[in-house]
Amino acid sequence: KMVKETGFYDTLGVNPKATPDEIKKAYRKLALKYHPDKNPNEGEKFKLISQAYEVLSEPKKRDLYDQGGEQAIKDGGMGGGGSPMDIFNMFFGGGGRMPQRDRRGKNVVHQLTVTLEEMYNGTNRKLALQKNVICGKCEDIKPPKGKWISLNSLELEYQKYRLAVNNSKGALWCLKLPSAVGMKGGQKIPFHGEGDQEPGLEPGDVVIVLDQQDHPVYQRQEDDLHMKMNIKLVEALCGFKKTIRTLDGRMLIITSSPGKVVKANDVRCVHNEGMPIHKDPYDRGQLIIQFQVEFPDKHWLPEHLLPQLEALLPPRDEQLISDDMEEVDLKEMDRSYSQQKSGSSGGGKPSFEDIDDDEGGGHGVQCQQQ
Repeated sequence: KMVKETGFYDTLGVNPKATPDEIKKAYRKLALKYHPDKNPNEGEKFKLISQAYEVLSEPKKRDLYDQGGEQAIKDGGMGGGGSPMDIFNMFFGGGGRMPQRDRRGKNVVHQLTVTLEEMYNGTNRKLALQKNVICGKCEDIKPPKGKWISLNSLELEYQKYRLAVNNSKGALWCLKLPSAVGMKGGQKIPFHGEGDQEPGLEPGDVVIVLDQQDHPVYQRQEDDLHMKMNIKLVEALCGFKKTIRTLDGRMLIITSSPGKVVKANDVRCVHNEGMPIHKDPYDRGQLIIQFQVEFPDKHWLPEHLLPQLEALLPPRDEQLISDDMEEVDLKEMDRSYSQQKSGSSGGGKPSFEDIDDDEGGGHGVQCQQQ
């Protein structure tokens, strides 16, 4: 394609044979780069880019320019129809400024490790972040070292201290975070527009991400707290009173009335003793307790007393036993050998060679001698 001159094409950095899409992409890239908000000293360059795009983006103007150059555009009264900013707004559909996603700086993400107690009660934590600020008129304001921030505040507040001196970077910035009561691990607390400052860009956000630590007693599931409680056999059968310490230091008495048998792995709950509901801390989830029953060791009771104990317990199930049945004894299992054998055989079914017999030829799961 022969053209009289290539000035507009050169301004956009495209070939005279460029397609409309290629011209649009070139204009977009250059307009964002040289926009006055981003490069205040490149106003003339931005104007030339806009004029070139105004002509080359319209087929009639482009044909006229290809045949007679820039002078033909002026003679035909088809040039200078709009301001560079008007052209930019028509292209991006904006309102006079660069698109938000292209003008914002990066977000600053900071992870804050908190315990389950801190999420239950709230706490004071020391936190000082650094951020870059644009050098301005010196106000001689220095951030206090070790500024305490509160996680107990019920409203989202923050305090910002700028150190505005020549070439200032890394100014300390102290935050007052919202209440952590009832928040969850992974929850994000955004501070909009408080990220690093860069010329021509709106600051991004500072985002605090809560990292909840594990607790030795309580496991959290949403707003509920889960725990395991060991009880003796006598407690499971005859009732009990057990004390536990809550995350805010109170002592609760967990009671099971006599006659209410608690079986192994039974689950009970205590209402309103779970985690506080975020933004409604006077309402809480549930405390959910799973019981593990501890049986006594063997020979804990003399044999002559066992009939008395049996008389107090529910009766046995009757079993039909005949003379043609074979009676065997239960023995303690050698668990370590069993696990070793299971690991070496891949956990499959035992073969005939794995089964112990009277002649001692087997090498499978062994029983300890009584």
